[in-house]
Amino acid sequence: MIRLATEADAPAIAAIYAPAVRDTPISFETVPPGPAEMAERIVHTLPRWPWLVSERDGEILGYAYAGAFAQRACYRWSVTTSVYVRQDRWRHGVGRGLYTALLTLLAEQGFRSAYAGVTLPNEASVGLHQAMGYEPVGVYRDAGFKLGRWHDVGWFQRALQPDAARAPRTEPAEPVEVTAVLAAQAPLWADTEWGHVAR
Repeated sequence: MIRLATEADAPAIAAIYAPAVRDTPISFETVPPGPAEMAERIVHTLPRWPWLVSERDGEILGYAYAGAFAQRACYRWSVTTSVYVRQDRWRHGVGRGLYTALLTLLAEQGFRSAYAGVTLPNEASVGLHQAMGYEPVGVYRDAGFKLGRWHDVGWFQRALQPDAARAPRTEPAEPVEVTAVLAAQAPLWADTEWGHVAR
């Protein structure tokens, strides 16, 4: 099941995210946030952008969320996206299922473009983004220093609306207004080769 996250999911989400922060350059954070900080992030995100979890038998397998691309008003139709999957569920389709649901919700909300940054090299992440329709738009060289070395960040973009000339609605809809579309999604998108992408 893919659904909107709640504060109660914060401990499981924090546990999924911690290895990416602690052990890899996938995330440019250096201190893993605890459950209280993660709950605050979920609460801050959900009024405007989706934060989804993939759940099976009461266990959280992964999560995906969107956020602001930039703060100035004219950027409000653009979002950044991220997805993280529990390590024992990599390459089981969880990441692809979450991204499919997330991008569908963002389009229903009225957002125009989705962007994702990927610390390079990361073949799994690049492969997932391209499989989901993202196109490479550039690389920030030596953008971050972590674990003793400099890292590039590749940026990818995906259109969410088919008609670029059409004026947007007044404001994007709230996630809770469009979650009925989750019921139309496949239950898990399992048994595909893409299971993990994170930054």
